[in-house]
Amino acid sequence: MIKIYTYGNPVLREKAVPVRNIDAGLKKLSDSMLELMREKNGVGLAAQQVGKTISIFVMHVPAQYDLDKPDGKRLNPEIDTPLILINPVLDERRGAQSQQEGCLSFPGIYASVHRAYEVTVSFIDLKGNPRRFDARGLMARVIQHELDHLNGVLFVDRITAIKKIALSARLRKLKREA
Repeated sequence: MIKIYTYGNPVLREKAVPVRNIDAGLKKLSDSMLELMREKNGVGLAAQQVGKTISIFVMHVPAQYDLDKPDGKRLNPEIDTPLILINPVLDERRGAQSQQEGCLSFPGIYASVHRAYEVTVSFIDLKGNPRRFDARGLMARVIQHELDHLNGVLFVDRITAIKKIALSARLRKLKREA
């Protein structure tokens, strides 16, 4: 059984090593990660968040959240989720967005983070096929957030100093509990 590691655990700061073999163990890990992500109502989960330091993350952005505005059109109708991204690379970033973000490794903590509005990502799927697509809006945000995890970067590293000060007591508490 896997669990989510919270802020303060050193594994969250480790950089991922590339996946060399796609095997039954990796498939089982990705299935467990998807299940845990859904159970915790997340939209993405990186390997570091479950104590692994390999380059893989899972994501699922439900259609009702993949909109340009409430009751608007889908931003990424051609992208089916859930997705498992192995050895992902961010090829391009375009535009800008600033939205509230949370993280399963920071329960109950949210802050505004600036990210690119649109990204191009390359990765390998579970069948070993190279894939590449453009994502916009929330899906682009999730990809950037999870790629940060794979590089040992946490969303609190991207918030303003004032917001970090405002959250400092809660962050210290999380660190102690880890």
